[in-house]
Amino acid sequence: MMVESRLLKKDLFGEIRVVTCGDDVRLVRDAGVAQPGLRWLARRLLRREARALTALDGLDGFPALLDLSRDRLERRFIAGMPMHLARPRDPRYFKAAAALLRRLHCAGVVHNDLAKEPNLLVTSDGRPAFVDFQLAWHARRRGRLFRLLAHEDLRHLLKHKRSYCPDLLTGRELAILASPSWPSRVWMRTIKPVYLLVTRRLLGWADREGAGDRGESR
Repeated sequence: MMVESRLLKKDLFGEIRVVTCGDDVRLVRDAGVAQPGLRWLARRLLRREARALTALDGLDGFPALLDLSRDRLERRFIAGMPMHLARPRDPRYFKAAAALLRRLHCAGVVHNDLAKEPNLLVTSDGRPAFVDFQLAWHARRRGRLFRLLAHEDLRHLLKHKRSYCPDLLTGRELAILASPSWPSRVWMRTIKPVYLLVTRRLLGWADREGAGDRGESR
């Protein structure tokens, strides 16, 4: 059976391909082709993603982990459109996305990268799915730090809701949007300016990192 491989993204941390063999479609993240000085970090991110996906095994709306080796992670491909292309305005989408986020947190996982619209998909039946768990954290105990990061996951989801369905925001949701956690405030004031300098000026990345080559399913 013919195997097709399509490059989805390539950066300093390796490359991501969509590999199709008949009805089997999977996303393959390869850290073996990362820049030599960053290969250790790319491998660490692979393991981080694998731990999160293992904790989410069997739950709809998240990619299923298929295989993991030192330099490769393979997960089930989720068909859908990235949020910035689908531009969801159905209130049922955001209600379902909030429920999906609760399931994520109940499994002991925080995503940590929902600010990027390409990491939220709209599937063919209009439902949400979350992808790209490189920065996710699977915690054994949901302590104070976990709750702070979970709060930020929710704030980022509500920011997207504000972009596409601002009239649907409740008073409680507006209050959450107005109350970033202290890690978020520290990030915005100290780390993010340096991050933007490195990624935009030196590496040429955009805010929607990867969005240009994620204009299809994931």
